[in-house]
Amino acid sequence: MTPDALQSLAAFNKHLVSERRLSPHTTQSYARDLRALVAYCDRNALAQWSQLDSQHIRIFAAREHAAGDAPRSIQRKLSALRTFFSYLIRERSLTTNPAIEIRAPRAAKRLPDTMDVDQVARLLQITGADALTVRDRALMELFYSSGLRLAELTGLNLIDIDLRDATVRVLGKGNKTRIVPVGKAAREALAVWLKERVALAAVEEAALFVGRNGERIGPRAVQLRVAHWARRQGLAVGVHPHMFRHSFATHLLESSQDLRGVQEMLGHADISTTQIYTHLDFQHLARIYDEAHPRARKRKGPKAATPG
Repeated sequence: MTPDALQSLAAFNKHLVSERRLSPHTTQSYARDLRALVAYCDRNALAQWSQLDSQHIRIFAAREHAAGDAPRSIQRKLSALRTFFSYLIRERSLTTNPAIEIRAPRAAKRLPDTMDVDQVARLLQITGADALTVRDRALMELFYSSGLRLAELTGLNLIDIDLRDATVRVLGKGNKTRIVPVGKAAREALAVWLKERVALAAVEEAALFVGRNGERIGPRAVQLRVAHWARRQGLAVGVHPHMFRHSFATHLLESSQDLRGVQEMLGHADISTTQIYTHLDFQHLARIYDEAHPRARKRKGPKAATPG
């Protein structure tokens, strides 16, 4: 590329630092992505930014993907290009943004890690009558019973749990409150914990779950305790708190097939977020199909005669 074209890159970098006040990490990321575009331009005898059109950007993205870049990396590069070309338009070096309508290939959705029913049962069969063990059993039972996020569980206060009504009031994302059922096993574990909590919690502490210091337990402490019990119970998978939520959703969908109901209990604003759990057990869905679909059910009795 021409010296003038390369000079505009230096000016853009200065703009990111002095005007937009982006972090060094972000500005380095922009520079790296734009160097890839310069290399593409040099290989294709494109000397000026004005020579680039949308087809060039599309081919650039496709080649970066073919070279091994993941869809997320392509998305980041295209975002950097759009920002750079917008800057050139502001500086009157360009009149249009050739990257504005180019989209990266879709990233494959990563299915969440789950435990099967037997693994959950094994994890929850922890023994011990000391206060911390009783607390851990209660919080893990509540995780699995109600599908809570980690921040939702650690944010619970005593007034949020109603064992008589078998519900818990949860403050979710966007400060949205929802009421979620609490299962029998979780209620029993919580009842035992509430008796132990009296001696452990600080006098004015409102939190449902507290640590050995008597104050609200933090997310990191919960992560460590869950991992501790997973090791103690001999689970081969690396268990983390969110796996209870994924397992709750998966197992509930398998048995109820009620996507909307699971969406409400999880507190998902968009049902497409809940739909990921419908892809977790193809064998289960295939079994339902075989048992329910008229063309799949095995017919009993003698085979009907075939017309001649």
